[in-house]
Amino acid sequence: MLTDRFGRNHRSLRISVTDRCNLRCTYCMPEHTPQYQPRSEILTFEEIVRFVKVAVTLGVDDVRLTGGEPLVRAQLSTLVQQLNEISGLRKVSLTTNGILLIDQLEALVRAGLKHVNVSLDALDEESFRGATRRSGLEKVLRGIDAAQQAGLMVKVNSIAMRGLTDNQIGAFGEFTRRTGIPVRFIEFMPLDSDGNWNTSAVLKGAEIIAMFSEQIRPLIPIRDGGSSPSADYRFDDGLGTIGVIASVSKPFCESCDRFRLTADGQLRNCLFGEDSGDIRALLRGGSDDQSIAAAIKAAVAAKMRGHGTDDLTFLRPTRPMHAIGG
Repeated sequence: MLTDRFGRNHRSLRISVTDRCNLRCTYCMPEHTPQYQPRSEILTFEEIVRFVKVAVTLGVDDVRLTGGEPLVRAQLSTLVQQLNEISGLRKVSLTTNGILLIDQLEALVRAGLKHVNVSLDALDEESFRGATRRSGLEKVLRGIDAAQQAGLMVKVNSIAMRGLTDNQIGAFGEFTRRTGIPVRFIEFMPLDSDGNWNTSAVLKGAEIIAMFSEQIRPLIPIRDGGSSPSADYRFDDGLGTIGVIASVSKPFCESCDRFRLTADGQLRNCLFGEDSGDIRALLRGGSDDQSIAAAIKAAVAAKMRGHGTDDLTFLRPTRPMHAIGG
């Protein structure tokens, strides 16, 4: 197992396949198109598959593909299929903003995708456009519905921001109760592209649960004992699930089991850390699998106890969210 200095076993790997995106969410990207990485610096599918095969020998059994927006990467279903063919890999999942999901769903299902998280911050077009600086809510909702009808396990993730999320409580409550799809709220983190993060914009997880309980129905905690960072609740009549990922007000670092690979092949042992290993250089420099494994072990071994966002002792990452991968 990949065990760090604090006894945390790392089985979960987040892989960014691109830093490009078709939305311009205010907490993630600048309004203008940023300077993306040259395509030659982005890992190929073959390089990603080789890296994952090495990671699996070290105990990794859960891979999530992220971006930017992963579905803007051409033929992503090919990578999904190749990953699903790796022996020992238990789960391959995808995080997407959903804009292109309905267009690519058939190919993704054929490739073996069974789990998808859709990032969605508002359920009315005006608020959606305000948060993403683009239109497309209806297409996202059609993609979610199609994915559910195709048998995928679907979850919705929403960034919790004061002034936005507090106006969406009723809509998200109705959505999860009608569809049965869990909705999880992630506290707004200091990873926005423009450097405007401040604590006043953070809508805390406890506040969110209180809002749903007051405006919809009381929420009852769900005890699962897993490694998920989400604290999940079900409405007291059994209809609908709400989760909160309190990464700022109540960090879950003690149970963290994940590390990351950026689209340009850099290891990151924490979302709030810095690059901690150049995998691309190893892959393209003729290094053997043992050298890649050693780099992974070194990155995990160097992981800090916590990221510090709860008391603002952290050092702000030099990369914006779209260039790290969620």
